[in-house]
Amino acid sequence: MPIKQQPSDCAAIDEHSVAYYSELAYRAMLAEVNLTPKPGLVDRNNCGAHKDMELEDFHRSALAIRQWLPRFIEFGACSANLPAVDVLIGLRPIGIACETDMFRATAGVNTHKGSIFSLGLLCAAIGRLHTLHRLITPELICSTAAAFCRGLTERELQSTINNHKNQPSQTAGQRLFQQLGLTGARGEAEAGYPLVIQLALPHYRDRLAQGIDPELALLDTLLVLMAHNGDTNVASRGGPSGLSWLQQRAKALLCQGGIRHPSDLRHLHDFDQECIQRNLSAGGSADLLIITWFLAQISHSNYQH
Repeated sequence: MPIKQQPSDCAAIDEHSVAYYSELAYRAMLAEVNLTPKPGLVDRNNCGAHKDMELEDFHRSALAIRQWLPRFIEFGACSANLPAVDVLIGLRPIGIACETDMFRATAGVNTHKGSIFSLGLLCAAIGRLHTLHRLITPELICSTAAAFCRGLTERELQSTINNHKNQPSQTAGQRLFQQLGLTGARGEAEAGYPLVIQLALPHYRDRLAQGIDPELALLDTLLVLMAHNGDTNVASRGGPSGLSWLQQRAKALLCQGGIRHPSDLRHLHDFDQECIQRNLSAGGSADLLIITWFLAQISHSNYQH
């Protein structure tokens, strides 16, 4: 049943704030896909382990999603009077419509489905915090998104699996949860994005503070995410052995010093070729990198509503 909002509620956030945060979210998607080289992922050099998508698909996809980002923020603002756990049901129709436009722009290729979920949640959280006159910080944004998702893993993974064990209608996410205990994007959101808040974002900030080039710092942060994330995209393609190999390979590069200088990029090129040969793509970690960049811009911004 659609959630009815009072018109007065929907005037709670000004258009300049909506435009500002929406544009940051759009730029976050571009920052990730244009980042090069990324092991196994689509970038300016190649299509990684993918045979059905190219760089231009991601650019078209991001443009299609861009027009929906304000809607997520506005809904978050309009629903600020509701309990947080009731917000997700109202966000879903916006997310589905956004996905439809993404698939239309890419001729059916799934480029940013994970990012629609995560950025939709975070944008709605920003709208809610703005309306409630709370500080808009990375930590509060993620804890608000977590409140939206309370019980999501139980509802969509555990309970569904208990009712439909070994059924062919299981989604990839349900199958990986049953087999490996991986909760994927749902679990990360429900937990408040701990891999970003506790690991990737501090790491990225630290590298920038050291004066490392922003692109190199972001590539180094991607390695951190790949080393620690139970990436369902990788597990779906390579099973537990593929996931373990990718995590250990990323950890080994970090132990060697990571990506601090342009000369270090040769290690990423080698890693990229190995991922392509093994058909592994860390799409889940790429989604978390988008969130990391997005929240880093907010934490460094002087913008105040």
